[in-house]
Amino acid sequence: MIRLKSLSWFFIIFPVIVTQAQTRKAPAYPLITHDPYFSIWSFSDELNASSTVHWTGAEQSLTGYIKVDGKVYRFMGQESKSYDVLLPAADDKAYSVRYTESAPAGSWFEPEFNDSKWRQGMAPFGDDKSMTRTPWESEDLWVRREFVSAGAMDDIYLKLSHDDNITVYLNGKEILARDGWVHKYIYIPIKNASSLIKKGKNVLAVHIRNTAGGRHLDFGLVKEKKNLPATIAKAVQKNITLHASQTIYDFACGPVDLKVTFTSPLILNDPDLLARPVSYISFEVKSNNGAAHNVELLTNTSSGLAVNTPDQEVVATRYNAGGLSFLKAGTTSQPVLAKKGDDLRIDWGYVYVAVPQGSGHLQYLSSSEASVLAGFMKGQGISATDKIIGKQLSLATVIRLGKIKSSGAKIMIGYDDIWAIQYFGKNLRPWWNRNNQSGIEEQFLKAHNEYANIISRCNETDQMIYRDAFQSGGEEYARLCEMAYRHAIAAHKLVESPQGTLLWLSKENYSNGCINTVDLTYPSAPLFLLYNPELVKGMMNGIFYYSESGKWKKPFAAHDIGTYPLANGQVYGEDMPVEESGNMVILAAALAKTEGNADYAQKHWETLTTWTNYLVREGFDPANQLCTDDFAGHLARNANLSLKAIMAIEGYAMLAKMLGKQDLYEKYHAIAVNMVPEWMRLANDGDHYSLAFEKKNTWSQKYNLVWDRVLQFHIFPKEVVQKEMKFYLKNQNTYGLPLDSRKTYTKSDWIIWTGCLTGEDSDFRALVKPLYKYALETSSRVPMSDWYETTNAKKVNFQARSVIGGYWMKVLDGKLNGK
Repeated sequence: MIRLKSLSWFFIIFPVIVTQAQTRKAPAYPLITHDPYFSIWSFSDELNASSTVHWTGAEQSLTGYIKVDGKVYRFMGQESKSYDVLLPAADDKAYSVRYTESAPAGSWFEPEFNDSKWRQGMAPFGDDKSMTRTPWESEDLWVRREFVSAGAMDDIYLKLSHDDNITVYLNGKEILARDGWVHKYIYIPIKNASSLIKKGKNVLAVHIRNTAGGRHLDFGLVKEKKNLPATIAKAVQKNITLHASQTIYDFACGPVDLKVTFTSPLILNDPDLLARPVSYISFEVKSNNGAAHNVELLTNTSSGLAVNTPDQEVVATRYNAGGLSFLKAGTTSQPVLAKKGDDLRIDWGYVYVAVPQGSGHLQYLSSSEASVLAGFMKGQGISATDKIIGKQLSLATVIRLGKIKSSGAKIMIGYDDIWAIQYFGKNLRPWWNRNNQSGIEEQFLKAHNEYANIISRCNETDQMIYRDAFQSGGEEYARLCEMAYRHAIAAHKLVESPQGTLLWLSKENYSNGCINTVDLTYPSAPLFLLYNPELVKGMMNGIFYYSESGKWKKPFAAHDIGTYPLANGQVYGEDMPVEESGNMVILAAALAKTEGNADYAQKHWETLTTWTNYLVREGFDPANQLCTDDFAGHLARNANLSLKAIMAIEGYAMLAKMLGKQDLYEKYHAIAVNMVPEWMRLANDGDHYSLAFEKKNTWSQKYNLVWDRVLQFHIFPKEVVQKEMKFYLKNQNTYGLPLDSRKTYTKSDWIIWTGCLTGEDSDFRALVKPLYKYALETSSRVPMSDWYETTNAKKVNFQARSVIGGYWMKVLDGKLNGK
């Protein structure tokens, strides 16, 4: 599921907010969550302690202020930094430099060095013709750039985009040395800039080395603007409440209390509502001293929600429609479905902010959040322009509540991506506009008119998610599920295929960006099996189509169907034959068990038969191949992967029986049953079972065996899971059970599955407790990582992935087994 080059952005440093563990409710907090592109989070425990960001960590700023009797308090986000250009990067203005691709002699980075024999070229440099002016295809590049300064300066930042390892000098002094690469501009403060930058001639010198394919270099200098008011107070956050579909903050703002609620109505059994790309931010204001107070609210939504990188030019407009007032922003270039990959934000389509017309609602467009804020503080508006073009624009809404003791209001934020997915060469619209008969304004109007009903349904969903999890596994488990709900759902996009089938397509977030990866579908499925099995079919339909259309010709299931958002065929460089075939057959059986019929399996019976026969031939004693835990490397004779094959073969037998194919049931049931004692013999390692057959003194979580209980196969003796569980409980670390004996890291989704093996509540809670401790104490302040260290609770990799839908395995177990 990962490739080294796909980790290019793992070197970006996310802000770390240090807080006491007991005040934390989650590693990060979902605010607006709809799909892999429209997904905004707070990475700190206080809403006003850091900027709001996309799940990748890129800033997507939402800020909020309340003015009470003339005094302004900030309750949401932080004011975005802005910069004045001193030395332009290529996105600001074209520039040329001296460069060489041959190692220079002497002190090439000193200002006095004679570079007259070096070539001259226009930046940026690289090997992607669409993004560069001067080709660079060698391993090393040396660059010198002269500039003239009027004198010493401070608060200077190096503006930089680079791929790969880089060293930067300013007037002969090293100011940066870093390995890795970033595919965006980053701003790095230059220490002691006032002493380094001289009056007159100055030189920036760069050495960059390619290490892993992909080359790029662009750089400049900027100065931080200091133009925001210093008289703003910080609202005091008193509490945060995290529910499945809502995140609620409580603040004290002088003489009034403010409640801010973020609601993304992700109701799984209502696809039309699930796909509607509109979230609410609602406000409740109440006097805390019994007196009436003059209250106004200001929210700023950055046009950064509609760009991939902040340097992209944006056009914003203001207009009215259907009784609502809209602000709209999107890139001027509109490169629809032009990019694919992981560390990307959407840069086509438009972000919208909507409020009811009139009733104290005022909206503004501005090239600067600071100007809006200054006007708000003074009780003045800004120019009421209806269109503006620029970079990093502000979409501002002011709500004048008047002199009140208590009152409420809301704004709506949504995104129209116009075209959502490319599916085997055909562009697909989002589900809500799949027939091209609905406009985004209509979706906002429905969201506005149905607000009270939707909030009621969200409250019911929140109660259901908590109740189901609490009854299945206790308080800590229920809290984990609350953390995971929006997180797991928002890693998908809902569209309709040209064949008229529902597609619920995952993005392999923070991994390699694959779309519809089968070994993400497999762990994430329990959530959707429970609350809408049609979505599980939506995760399987594309894989079935890929095989049954003849586009995928191999006798086992594909790994993926592309790189998000382009679903045009497998891109992963190596097949996972046993893994993915086993996953698809097991999920077909789980669907049948959940729905009480095997109709879906019947539609794909020939394909399921082909895959099951492959597992009969190759699955019991797997060759040296990858499984879903591919980050751990290849492994031959993988005992847990063998279990997957056995579970799939028995699942196929179950399906055959449900379809009245008794002869096939008896045949495949016998195959599966006969594999069990041989598996026990080969994997036996004394007080546990081994990682790989006959590989002594090794072990692994046998999470694939969970289906023997959940689907009521019962083909393995109870002693197998009892022996394994006893061993697991002795080998936990502070923050959880390691994945296997090779490393101390783990996968949180598999811990939940492993905890279900015996069906004993005490076993489950014993494994969940350290996992919950990880969630509250990890220093990795990102959407829940499913791959982390059990010794120190730090993320190894991965975040915001759909796989934590697997947390609902315990609830699914209870539902199917009457507990």
